[in-house]
Amino acid sequence: MTGPLEGFRVVEIGGPPGGFAAMMLADHGADVLKISRPGGGGSTGAGAGASTTPLGRGRRSVGIDLRHEHGAETFLRLVAEADALIEGYRPGVMERLGVGPAPCLARNPRLVYGRMTGWGQTGPWAMQGGHDLNYVAISGVLHAIGEKDGPPIMPINLAGDWAGGLLMAFGIVSALHEAGRTGAGHVVDTAMVDAAALLAAVPHAAFSSGGWIDERASNMTDGGRPFYAIYRTADDRYVSVGALEPQFYAELVARLGLADAGLPDQNDASGWPELQAAFTKVFLTKSRDEWCDVMDGADACFAPVLSLAEARLHPHNVERGVFTDYGGLTQPVPAPRFGGGVSTIRAWDDCTVPLEQTLGDWGLTPADVADLIERGAVSP
Repeated sequence: MTGPLEGFRVVEIGGPPGGFAAMMLADHGADVLKISRPGGGGSTGAGAGASTTPLGRGRRSVGIDLRHEHGAETFLRLVAEADALIEGYRPGVMERLGVGPAPCLARNPRLVYGRMTGWGQTGPWAMQGGHDLNYVAISGVLHAIGEKDGPPIMPINLAGDWAGGLLMAFGIVSALHEAGRTGAGHVVDTAMVDAAALLAAVPHAAFSSGGWIDERASNMTDGGRPFYAIYRTADDRYVSVGALEPQFYAELVARLGLADAGLPDQNDASGWPELQAAFTKVFLTKSRDEWCDVMDGADACFAPVLSLAEARLHPHNVERGVFTDYGGLTQPVPAPRFGGGVSTIRAWDDCTVPLEQTLGDWGLTPADVADLIERGAVSP
């Protein structure tokens, strides 16, 4: 496998959001070594199928006991060979283990030290426990999602956990670029609350300027417009419409058979309840798939709401190769795409990679590895 990050080496340790960032780096060619607890799986990360899931795919792993007197030193030896480190513990944990930024950068001044937390390294809540939903809640994002008269709706763990992983990956690559120019490493403080807030940069700014109503389902893209909304169909499924522009709106109305229905003007806010009622009524006259047939080939900004199972079979996703079967799991392919092609997942798990080979690739001799295993500091 090759990719734009071919030649970069990354050490990964910690939780899932950082693992998502590591997945992205590995997907694009970086050699990522995942550090787990001793006995947590083979050197390919095969324990519990870890190497084939998105949070383990494309990288090898090794168990290191950082509390062992030789474990932390082994970790620092690996860091000395790396371009970047991703860690996902609460502030202060890596320092207590003797592998915080200071000793790591002392071994490798060019190192990019990525820190993934929920609340960030600073602030009054930095040491507090939390999960994705909590970080999204205080960012303002959770408040904005849901029906007008209902409670906020949980957007699964996209806007905190996985957005945090995306932000971490971007931060790592940016800092690697800087390190390549200056020879100096960076500590990258990545917080999931920052990621959630950043995703809502446009609504936050719009609210400040009076262009966003701080109430659910009251704005252009949150369900506050009948022509940018979700509708139930006759078979209790759903379709989405996003016909904001007049040409798309005209096509939508025509395909719905409402061109001559005397509807209010699209941009007449006083007529939106009438439009909403008309669209709701007509969408209930056909099944979801029947509406797909009606809208086939139309520039009406229409798409069916698909389940996870259905998404894999949609003709556009199939033709584009959005999903792949890897290690017995169906999962999205690496993205974005470079040169128009579809990247493949690095297949470390196609064969069992001996621990000696994995650590040998990172500068340890077979005698080093045998000694560390005997001492209990390292394990497959």
